[in-house]
Amino acid sequence: MPYKKYPLLKKKNLKTISIKERKSLVDIKNFTTPYLPGSDFNAFINSLPDFLAAKEIREFTGLLRNARQDEKPIILGTGAHTVKVGLSPVIIDLMERGWISAIAANGAFMIHDFEIALAGKTSEDVAENLHKGKFGSTAETALFLNVALKEGCEKGFGGGEAVGCYLREARLPYNEHSILYNAYKFNIPVTIHPGIGTDFIHYAPNFSGAITGELAERDFLLFASIVSQLSGGGVYMNVGSAVILPEVFLKAVSFCTAQGIEMEKLYTAVFDFKKHYRPSENVTGRPVLNGGKGYYFVGHNEIMIPLLAAMLIAPRQGSVMI
Repeated sequence: MPYKKYPLLKKKNLKTISIKERKSLVDIKNFTTPYLPGSDFNAFINSLPDFLAAKEIREFTGLLRNARQDEKPIILGTGAHTVKVGLSPVIIDLMERGWISAIAANGAFMIHDFEIALAGKTSEDVAENLHKGKFGSTAETALFLNVALKEGCEKGFGGGEAVGCYLREARLPYNEHSILYNAYKFNIPVTIHPGIGTDFIHYAPNFSGAITGELAERDFLLFASIVSQLSGGGVYMNVGSAVILPEVFLKAVSFCTAQGIEMEKLYTAVFDFKKHYRPSENVTGRPVLNGGKGYYFVGHNEIMIPLLAAMLIAPRQGSVMI
């Protein structure tokens, strides 16, 4: 049945152009080259196609190189997942080599890193223990960590410095595997940003909300001070934190701008196994609206972070200026 209101368009009226004149987004010059057996790591990096995430991670490593060369902060924001998937040695190595100048972490990170130093193992089976009344009942972790926080508070420390100092003085058997211990040894600031009620040490008998709050306030002010120096090429990376650290980072940027500190031409990246709203907006979106760029790398941390580290440590590929 014909529809008088909608007569069919005639194909003879179609205007065409030559592919030679058309702008194309894909060109063979950006194609990958196969990785050859026996080639080195640089050959592997060069074998990646010059598109999308592969292009962006090369660009991002160039920005990290520029930040280090210009002595701008490189801040690692991390949840507990980095410890739980065995990335502590990679992060410690990056700290020692000068690729991380500060760390911001949540309370879960502090707990798992502390347990690594204490026992060489961490991460209990929540599903198995929750309904048995055993989840979060580890005596030593809650007892010693709350003592460490109390002692650090009395010394005027923030949470990260408090635990790092405690680990050094206690000489726990697996300290060399602890990010907090090594950060303290390298004089790299670590700020802890807990949410009361999110960590099992918060319902231990010796827990003090007043102490935790005071430490968190000190650490936020320290973190904001470091963030204030990101302008002009500094980098903030958010690894595996979907809510707390993206919120803290955004508020630190806001705190700086409210004091007249310009936050411009800074660079951010998120590494996580899927996209989340807050990291997208609060890390790679809003903070870089005044110049700079945000990157979102989707992939498992246990693959992406060693890849990033290897790209940084490999012989120089050249800087990227934006």
